[in-house]
Order: sequence, then C-alpha cells, then structure tokens
Amino acid sequence: KRLVAAQDELSAESLAQGVAYLIEAAGIERLRITGGEPLVSPRLEPFLREVGRFGLQEISLTTNGQLLASKLPVLLEAGISRLNVSLDTLDPLGFRQIARGGDLESVLNGLRAAHQAGMQVKINMVPLRGQNLDQVLPMLDFCLERGFELRFIELMRMGHLARDGRSFQQQFVGLAELLELIAQHYEFIQTDAPVDATALRYEIDGHGVFGVIANESVPFCRTCSRLRLSSTGWLHGC
Repeated sequence: KRLVAAQDELSAESLAQGVAYLIEAAGIERLRITGGEPLVSPRLEPFLREVGRFGLQEISLTTNGQLLASKLPVLLEAGISRLNVSLDTLDPLGFRQIARGGDLESVLNGLRAAHQAGMQVKINMVPLRGQNLDQVLPMLDFCLERGFELRFIELMRMGHLARDGRSFQQQFVGLAELLELIAQHYEFIQTDAPVDATALRYEIDGHGVFGVIANESVPFCRTCSRLRLSSTGWLHGC
C-alpha cells in the first residue's frame, strides 16, 4: 500500500456517489469499509449517512480495533452489524512489536463491547514464523469461546516483501502447516463456502468455524467477485 495525500482523497459525498454508481452499474449488494484505518477518518460518519440510504443488504467494516469501543455507537446507528478486526496475537508485548504501536487492551475492550452489542465478528490473523506462530492455538481458543470466526490470512507478497523473497519465505506459514498445527488439538472438516469466497472454511464439531485465506497456497483470484474503490476514486478488481 502507498500513502495518499489528504488533498487527493475524495470527499465523503463523492465516495458515496461512487458507491451509488457501482450499485447501478454492477449491482453490488454488499459494502465493506476498509482502510488504512476507517475509524480515524473524519469522513466516516458522513459517508455512512450517505450509503445508509442506498438499501444495501449489508455494510461491514474492517478495523484494527483501537477506537472500536468509542466508535461503536456510530457503527450501530449506521446499521453495521458485522466487523472484521485485525488481531495477530494476544500477547501485549508481541502486539506492540507486530502492530508497531497501539494497545492490546483497547482492542479487547472493543471486541467485548461489539460482542455484547450482538455484532458478528471475524478476527483476521496473519501467522508469521518467528513472531506469532505460538499464538495460533490461543487465538483459535479465544475466538471459539466467544463465537468469533477466526480467519488466518497467509502472508502476502506486498510492500518490501514483493522485492525481498528471502524475508517472505522466512516468515511465511502456509495452509498445510497451519492445518497440521491445528489438527494436533482439534478435529475438523472442510465445510461449504460461497463459490466466490476468499476463505477456505473448516468446522470444529461442537465448537465453531475457522477460515484460512490461502492466497499463496490456493489462489482464489479466478473466482473473486470483489471490486475495490480507492479513497481517490480509482476502481480496482482486487
């Protein structure tokens, strides 16, 4: 990802107009607000007011969770009922190292508040060798106990990792290794997912479901139906 100058970003009204065009031209029914971190943007609330009038089946949001507790009333008022929260570890020191700042307890407080409010929550975790591989099972236990769906996301060849293949291979944890690790503690079977889903989903009988977004091991680009509208008004197929 690259940084974008604030003056180059569209207003909330213009972004909402872009969504309206996509509804008309492409028939989109679901909208996910991502970032960067959407909860820090002053445009979030006016944007939500605009797109809330469009009759979409679902509006969801992806966040790092730092401001989730304080912003939750705004999200609930806008009709957002589903969240994706990025969380790579339950260890406070490891959290600060991986996230390069922030506070784990703030994220956990936000998750508790969202859970109490009845929101559907998915947790996104990127397993990294040498950093948080020991957190795979604690994170899975944490999510299963609370009814959250944990999504393990394979490390992507983005940023400096697109140029540094050695660093990528040193940190990468693939689907097969991840499932082998989980199988030491849980029995699971692969379960159904929509044809255009980005995640492989697995059911642990009597406990819940987890997913793996295996972008390296099992690429899904051929069946992906998502469109991405950037903050500067560009439309991407990924």
